[in-house]
Amino acid sequence: MKRDARLYDIVQSLRDGRLHTAAELATLLGVSTRTIWRDMDMLAATGLPVTGERGLGYILRSPLMLPPTMLTAEELEALAEGLRHVAQEGNPRAKAAKSLLYKVATLLPQSGLEADPS
Repeated sequence: MKRDARLYDIVQSLRDGRLHTAAELATLLGVSTRTIWRDMDMLAATGLPVTGERGLGYILRSPLMLPPTMLTAEELEALAEGLRHVAQEGNPRAKAAKSLLYKVATLLPQSGLEADPS
C-alpha cells in the first residue's frame, strides 16, 4: 500500500472518534507499528488535529471533513502546473497560487512537489 493511500486510510479510521492504538492501525493496514508512528508524526505535522502518544493511542481532537476522492499522480501534477502558471509574476492571484501550492506540497509530501513558502 502506498503511503498516501495509507495516510488516507488512517485518517478515515480516526474519524470514528475512538482511540486507536498503533498496533490496531498497523494490523488493519498491514504495516509495522513503527510505520504507524512515523505516519502519525507526519499527519500531526501537517496540521491535522491528531492527538496521541506511542503506547496509548491516537484520536482526532475535532471532526474532520475530507473530500471523497484522492488525487491521482496526473491530477496532482496538473494542479501543480496550473498553480505555478498562476503564480507567475504579474498575475493578481500569484500570491494566492503560491500559498496554495505550498499547502498542497505540505499536505502531500510524498508527491515530491516543491513550493516556496513565501
